[in-house]
Amino acid sequence: MIIHSVLEPSFAAYGRVLTGYDLCDLLATLDAVTPMPETGTAYVAEQPELMSLPVARELEIRAFGGLPVELGWCNGHNTKLNCLEYHRSSELNLGTEDFILLLGKRENIVEGVLDTKTVEAFRVPAGVLIEVYATTLHFAPCSAAPGRGFKVLVVLPRGTNLAKPDIVPQNDEDQLLWARNKWLLAHAESAQAGRGAAVRLRGENIDLSADL
Repeated sequence: MIIHSVLEPSFAAYGRVLTGYDLCDLLATLDAVTPMPETGTAYVAEQPELMSLPVARELEIRAFGGLPVELGWCNGHNTKLNCLEYHRSSELNLGTEDFILLLGKRENIVEGVLDTKTVEAFRVPAGVLIEVYATTLHFAPCSAAPGRGFKVLVVLPRGTNLAKPDIVPQNDEDQLLWARNKWLLAHAESAQAGRGAAVRLRGENIDLSADL
């Protein structure tokens, strides 16, 4: 699979690089405070030490226009697609080292299903802050080198990824609601599918291990 860079023009269809922020304390805290799982990935929606940094308020005011946000993380080891998700808002990501995102477009969902052939891979260099648009399908980061893990900041509107609202599904999108402000399309091979997530990814469960 071709692995593009978020610094290439083609990333503009999925997101953009954000500049003008002092990220030194954010990167240092992310590296020092958040744990690295030995296997798999771990996610925390809101990390107090990240939330207390002055740059957290700056991201809230400038990047989200004053909307309350949560600063959390996704750390670990991963090379597979497994699922894709979307939110009603953009998401910000920042890694202590290079990582890769597998990205799709909501416009490519046809009759509730996405063909994984439409998914593209993008490398995010260490220390580069990116915005992933609300129209972009994404999920857990992937490792950028064999045997290497990742520590990735996740900034979202506060409350995102908490417990799913109790609803009675009335349309197809309601079937995808997996958590608060989180709609999920799962591959049949994923753990999420085994837990009842809607299987809406058709084709190969992309694995980047041979491309690193």
